[in-house]
Parts: sequence; C-alpha cells; structure tokens
Amino acid sequence: MLRQLLASVRALLLATVVLGLAYPLLVTGVAQVAVPGRADGSLVSTADGTVVGSSLIGQGFVDSSGDPLPEYFQSRPSAGDWDGLASGGSNLGPSSPELAEAVASRRSAVAAFNGVPESDVPDDAVTTSASGLDPGISPAYAAIQVSRVATARGLSAADVQPLVEQATHGRDLGFIGAPYVDVLELNLALDAALG
Repeated sequence: MLRQLLASVRALLLATVVLGLAYPLLVTGVAQVAVPGRADGSLVSTADGTVVGSSLIGQGFVDSSGDPLPEYFQSRPSAGDWDGLASGGSNLGPSSPELAEAVASRRSAVAAFNGVPESDVPDDAVTTSASGLDPGISPAYAAIQVSRVATARGLSAADVQPLVEQATHGRDLGFIGAPYVDVLELNLALDAALG
C-alpha cells in the first residue's frame, strides 16, 4: 500500500512538472520565437509607443460618461461594455422580448447618432457578437458612420473614405468569414491623418 502511494505521489509530481511547468514554458517560448506579436496579445501601439489596445479585442470609443465620441468610428455593441473579463454574449435568444427591445432601442440610437434612417442601420450595429468583444464592423456599418466622423473632424467624406478602405480586410483565405473593417486601426489612421 505504501509503495503504491509513493508511486502515485511521484506520478503526480512528474505530471505537475511536465504538464504544469515544462510544457507551458515550451509553448510560450516557441510562440515568442514564431509569432512574438501574437504571443504578447497582438497589442497595438501609437507612433510614440503607447499601447492603445489589441487587434483581437474590440473597445468602445466613448467619453467618460459612456456616450459615443462623434469623431470616432464606433464598434459593435458589447454585452460586457468591452470588459475582457466579462467577455461573452448576452445569452438572449431570438424570441426574447428583452433582446428585441434592446435591438430596437440601439437601432433608433444608431440611426439618430449617424443621421440615417433606421432602415439603413445594419444588424452588426445593433447586435453584440458572441464574445461581446468583436474588433471589426461590417463595411455597411462603417459606411453609415463616414459622414458623421468627417463632419466631427472637419473633413470631407472623400477624405475619410480612403481610410475606411485601407482598414477593410477581406475574407480569411479568400472564403472564410465576411469582409470587416478594423475599428481600432481605422480610428488610429484618422488620428494620424490629422497629426
């Protein structure tokens, strides 16, 4: 019995060292060599080196009271207010009256904020993603924001549109997913364009 207990303890210690220490350190080391930017969280920095976000995690472009800033393109709504610790969907199903009310309220607010009819507001402008932290928006959602952003920044829509096109990414491998606009990339390009 004592022999079996000692063998079990040795197996537990070996498994802990190999699987709990050696393997994670090996994977981390390989990732740091192979894809260092991704291994560090795909952080995005400004020209002066200030980290402003991650290319993998969406964020809100809002003021201190939570109101959207008109000079920035807005991300999809987040079920967790862009808090990485609260990542996840709302878990409200398509037949939920609460979801229908939230979508209708958001649609009205987005239309008013961007000065467009409610019928022009795309679905991703009023629904959260599964993670609640989607970093991209549809080209249609970006399109309804161009005039507002241009006006707020004292530019013409023709000045802003090329930046939207530069921040638009196609389908992965040419057929997976849908084209999207990286909101953080676009807002940083807007800031850089104005100096």
